Amino acid sequence: MRRQNGAWTARMEGAAALAASSAALAGRLARGAGRGLADAVFPPVSWDDASPSAGAGLTVDSWSRVTFLEDPVCDGCGAGFEHDGGAFASDRCLACQGKPYRFARCRAACVYDEHSRDLILKFKHGDDQVFALQFAHWLRRSAADLLAEDDAVAPVPLHRLRLLGRRFNQAAEIARPLARSGGLEYLPDVLIRPRATDSQGGKSLRGRRENVRTAFAVSDTGRRRIKGRRILLIDDVLTTGATAEACAKALLDAGARAVDLAVVARVRAAREFTG
Repeated sequence: MRRQNGAWTARMEGAAALAASSAALAGRLARGAGRGLADAVFPPVSWDDASPSAGAGLTVDSWSRVTFLEDPVCDGCGAGFEHDGGAFASDRCLACQGKPYRFARCRAACVYDEHSRDLILKFKHGDDQVFALQFAHWLRRSAADLLAEDDAVAPVPLHRLRLLGRRFNQAAEIARPLARSGGLEYLPDVLIRPRATDSQGGKSLRGRRENVRTAFAVSDTGRRRIKGRRILLIDDVLTTGATAEACAKALLDAGARAVDLAVVARVRAAREFTG
């Protein structure tokens, strides 16, 4: 009888130990999942931190200052609608209804203001390329519907002299991980910029359009790769849309079926820009 009681006790102790081990494992997994979710929103180490160890995200303070664009947004230019108009509302703003861009649809992750501008300039001119993964993550969220329908991803190109000076193309650094995460083909060299242009800064809308009117072309090999396909064009900022329209025109003229646009940030009143 004692032997039976001893065996029963041993089995019970073994079961209790297994249950405790399982509970501990479940707890670790749950904590890990919780950390993963939290890290996706507030990464544990900040890219905007000045410390040498910075390298994994944004501080909570910087994150809270960025104005992210949430649905509903205009399907044509990515501008945020102040109110959801309901089932019978147009999916396009009045400006896009009256004069659509050459690109079919647009999504922007956030509004271009003093807070997002500082982050983008650190990336663009400060050689902080770690921001590329963060911006690609933002676009995976804001342009998810475009990624689901497009066939390939192409960055807005830099002229070779500008590329030599900057040492990297900021649009390409965002487009590459975005294409990989979306399972789309990455086309880094289908668009080329054979003509150097002046900076767009300080130019009027008409001046910006004229400045880039013939600045972009599709390479000979690129024509075969885009023919009949829907291309997602990537850039850092949408101001007036002149650069993106010139790129879209070149792609469409070369045989692309359609061109969509995804940018990290857009000027709040891009379609009303005059100066």
